[in-house]
Amino acid sequence: MSMKFFIHYGLHFIFPILIAIWYDQKHWLKIYLILLATMLVDLDHLLANPIFDPKRCSINFHPLHTYWAIGIYLLALLHKKTRIIAIGLLLHMITDFIDCKMLLFINP
Repeated sequence: MSMKFFIHYGLHFIFPILIAIWYDQKHWLKIYLILLATMLVDLDHLLANPIFDPKRCSINFHPLHTYWAIGIYLLALLHKKTRIIAIGLLLHMITDFIDCKMLLFINP
């Protein structure tokens, strides 16, 4: 398996555990599940043709991965009720952004 695979899925599944524990040790599991649920943002990939293209950068291609959407996620950080969801969505965007940068180095 490639380093890209471990980085991508580590940021999607392992790093959120660390965020959840840091954010609230008492309710970390609930927070972790919310962070995992934010991966549903990838449902916008179903609108693309092909649905999955390993050489495509998701950022600013899929509707929920646009700069406008990311701006809304940033604003959601300001409200306590939406903060955890915003953190999950922004972590997802950061992970996808890292993927985009790795595409440049792997497939120049």
